[in-house]
Amino acid sequence: MIVNTLLLATLMATPRYSPLKQINRENVSHLKVAWTYHTGALDIKGDANEKAAFEATPVLADGTLYISTPFNAVIALDPASGAEKWKFDPKLDHSFHYSEVTSRGVAVWTDSKPAATCRMRVFEGTIDGRLFAIDGKTGRLCSDFGTGGEVDLKQGVEYRMPANKTEANYQVTSAPTIVGDLVITGSSIADNSEVATERGVVRAYDVRTGKLRWTWDPIPWADQQKPRTGSANAWSTLAADPARDLVFVPTGSASPDYYGGMRPNDNRWANSVVALKASTGAFVWGFQVVHHDLWDYDVASQPTLIDFKGKPAVAVTTKIGNVFILDRLTGKPLITVEERSVPKSDIAGENAAATQPFPIWSPMVPQKITADDVWGPTPEAREWCRKELLSLRNDGLFTPPSFKGSIAFPGNVGGVNWGGAVWDPVRNLLLANTNRLIAVFKLIPRDQMTDAMKTTNEYAWRGEFAPQRGTPYGMHRDWLVSESRLPCNAPPWGALVAYDLNTGKIRWETGIGKMSDAAPSGSITLGGPIATAGGLVFSAATFDPHFRALDADTGKELWSVELPAGGQSTPTTYEYQGKQYVVICAGGHGKLNNKMGDAVVAYRLD
Repeated sequence: MIVNTLLLATLMATPRYSPLKQINRENVSHLKVAWTYHTGALDIKGDANEKAAFEATPVLADGTLYISTPFNAVIALDPASGAEKWKFDPKLDHSFHYSEVTSRGVAVWTDSKPAATCRMRVFEGTIDGRLFAIDGKTGRLCSDFGTGGEVDLKQGVEYRMPANKTEANYQVTSAPTIVGDLVITGSSIADNSEVATERGVVRAYDVRTGKLRWTWDPIPWADQQKPRTGSANAWSTLAADPARDLVFVPTGSASPDYYGGMRPNDNRWANSVVALKASTGAFVWGFQVVHHDLWDYDVASQPTLIDFKGKPAVAVTTKIGNVFILDRLTGKPLITVEERSVPKSDIAGENAAATQPFPIWSPMVPQKITADDVWGPTPEAREWCRKELLSLRNDGLFTPPSFKGSIAFPGNVGGVNWGGAVWDPVRNLLLANTNRLIAVFKLIPRDQMTDAMKTTNEYAWRGEFAPQRGTPYGMHRDWLVSESRLPCNAPPWGALVAYDLNTGKIRWETGIGKMSDAAPSGSITLGGPIATAGGLVFSAATFDPHFRALDADTGKELWSVELPAGGQSTPTTYEYQGKQYVVICAGGHGKLNNKMGDAVVAYRLD
């Protein structure tokens, strides 16, 4: 195959597509466990373990495999045997209440000077708001970075210490991004707690000294709000095009998610993908996928760098399953985007956006649910689901929150979540794990919140309350699930989708995994796929603890193996000493209540 220069440049920036093909469709069924390593992450007992999610993607650099645990331990392993080389302990306080307990991985940088101190540096952001630089050879902190090897990210963001001083609501959960001599990071913020949350700034630090080089605020207009609206933070993974000095930032909503009366208008550049000049942080372009978000429809997935009809482009996948294709240099849509009218809010003080952007291409997931579409394993379950759905406001996509309860389909877990998409340039497919669940959310007048929270034994109040302090309304959200403990919409509730970038349509989709032994195929997914030149797509991510390989042309499952625990992560593949390995972190997800553990498992051919 002849590969043009543009495609080669894009492949270098698309690490989730691998040119390796030692493992292929003909021999993948012969994959066996090469080694298993246990991190010990859950050995320290505490309430935080109940939220732990082992979502890391291993990174291979200079003959060493680096992983991070949910509690931010960084571990260096031999890539052939899984033997531990060193382990760094960040000494987190396990008694804290962390909004999220996860790390999606690390970033590695090597100094061009062979004699440089701490030449290979492993960077990690932590769930207690620190940025570490660790010597990749020894596991010791690089003392010349920041203060003794770390930078306190809580400085400069208007950090709000909780009254009880035992909560950590300003965190880093995704790996930083390195461009040149800068390490760039966003943050994760508990943005449903109140209006005045921390600033969702993106910041770049010098990789050698830890000195702050630039800061970009996605919602500078919020300085004019009283109180100042926070968040619009970039909690997911950034993408970068070093050759063009660009970094692409996916942003979340301005706080709080479900009531926007304190943050009028479109709220740019929340809910957007923004291109910044990587060396300076200067704004280059932005594209907003949701105006004035009221549904927690942040851009959760990493922007995907692709070649589109001879142009460098960015593919943006969203929580409602839309796919936007943007010119990488200008942000201009390369497929038509229409502003379409959407439902109005009936809540006093709320001014929902009159229109929302829709690409003319097909979505990756269904976007409409009616009472005639409900599903259940028994007639009783179906009738219960039908009555519940009819009792709620359901005007289609972008139905605003209401007092009686509103429907969002798909809900805030996706569509496409943080697992994102991988581009297969040979087939011109965008491959992504997707979800299809019905979310139910309602606003609660402030004076009724206390009584509402006392009725948690009732079905209508099983889910999550959020105070949204500083607004007239609290919020409650849940999933529309019958007493069968299965969703009220028809399966699959999750599927691996192959989206054709030639036609803008789904080429194939496969419902992988199960929610229970008795459930149909098509589990919800948290984690991403990878693709290889061997014609394979590897993915775990499902509720059940299995790892699978699918045929990239058809979606047919070719190989499956049971993992020691849930695989809520994105795998990696590499070649080492002439052998191709496929490696995945399998530790489950506390919030899913599936099988928990602490395993890293590598597979190779016999």
